[in-house]
Amino acid sequence: MGDNTQNSQPSGATQEEEEREARAAHAADRPPTDAEEKAAPGRGDLGEGVAEHAEEMAERGANVKGEGELP
Repeated sequence: MGDNTQNSQPSGATQEEEEREARAAHAADRPPTDAEEKAAPGRGDLGEGVAEHAEEMAERGANVKGEGELP
């Protein structure tokens, strides 16, 4: 195996292509199937307290000082 410990610098052409791809429009490669269409709205509402829990976790994550801090 080769030595993968050294950083490499992408060429200007590579950087330009990556920037072009990042700016390009992104769309699905196909429309949804009938089964996918039927399944999507049937997912139902989230359980009680899910939104509050998500907000609490986002706030906790935003206030973490250092990696891997436990509450």
